[in-house]
Amino acid sequence: MSTTVQAEPHATPQRTAANEFVSYPHGVPHRVDHDAEAHRLHVESDRHSATWRLDKNAGRLALTWPTSSAPPHAATLAAIETAFALHPDSQTLQLQVPEAMYPSLRHTGIVVDDSEGVPWVPAELFWQQPDLWLPSPKSLPYPQQPISSDGRRHPRRPPKPVGTVYRRHIPWLNATLSFRVLDLEHDLERFSRWMNDPVVAHFWEEQGDLAQHRQRLEATLRHPSALPLIACFDDQPFGYFEVYWAKEDRLGTYYAADDFDRGWHLLIGEAAFRGSPYVAAWLPSISHYLFLDDCRTQRLVIEPRVDNAKMLHNLARCGYAHLKAFDFPHKRAMLGMQLREHFFNERSWIPQPPHPGSTPRPDPRFSR
Repeated sequence: MSTTVQAEPHATPQRTAANEFVSYPHGVPHRVDHDAEAHRLHVESDRHSATWRLDKNAGRLALTWPTSSAPPHAATLAAIETAFALHPDSQTLQLQVPEAMYPSLRHTGIVVDDSEGVPWVPAELFWQQPDLWLPSPKSLPYPQQPISSDGRRHPRRPPKPVGTVYRRHIPWLNATLSFRVLDLEHDLERFSRWMNDPVVAHFWEEQGDLAQHRQRLEATLRHPSALPLIACFDDQPFGYFEVYWAKEDRLGTYYAADDFDRGWHLLIGEAAFRGSPYVAAWLPSISHYLFLDDCRTQRLVIEPRVDNAKMLHNLARCGYAHLKAFDFPHKRAMLGMQLREHFFNERSWIPQPPHPGSTPRPDPRFSR
């Protein structure tokens, strides 16, 4: 069984210049040019362009639309994302736009008013807006119906997506990270090569030939609770991620799994993409994708081998707590967990120092 990677109506743009950012509201690339001296953000897509004023005074970040006519909604989202990317230490942004825009922005949780009626964009809420990072976000959560699989009661899961499911520009790499659903015919040979890499094989222990790996991927694609993803930088594949609903997974029997807990496995198959700058991009982003995919997901779990010290260190740097060591039949594992509230409240999409792209947290516990 194979999954066809559908063509995207708007392809990932070419690599940007160092002073440019790319945002993808509604799946459409928006290039944003930043002129720090002029305090200007120029947002441009194939449909429209818009120029904003961006200021930071006394620690307060402000984004201002300079005319009385309303800017396009997508350009507004792109400008806000860029402002937060340029100032990752900012937890809020004051947004000044025509009055007619505020009701819809408040309704979607992009803008909230302070006690004096001043409209602010909290980063904690903004980064929960799926329209910015999911090319095809769900309009509503999938309805709930309890069913049983292999003796486990859990909600019926939605149909699996196809094509690209997440896209995010990474400023410190000047590249776009994306996750797309694995295509069996297109990705099998690459997956098999990765599985036979000694570094990967040490932890996955799934060396084999194409026939074995085809069978393994076919089973994953058929499984209603698992989704195989190929991770890319600027459309160049570098790794494999397997995300799953924890309630139906083997891990769900080792802790009190909730209905919408998600888990994930990974391998980095291309040696050129191993290292701190890349970990700082993909590790927070896979968490971000899973929290955006269903707003009812409150916890993410992962179970690396206890001797994978580097992975455990990186998980801790990106907001995962190490809860307990336990024994699977095939390995001794560490249960790691990330809470939705912690991820967004502590801005875990930005790694803690010393990762590239990191910024100190306002709470000293998160800047040690």
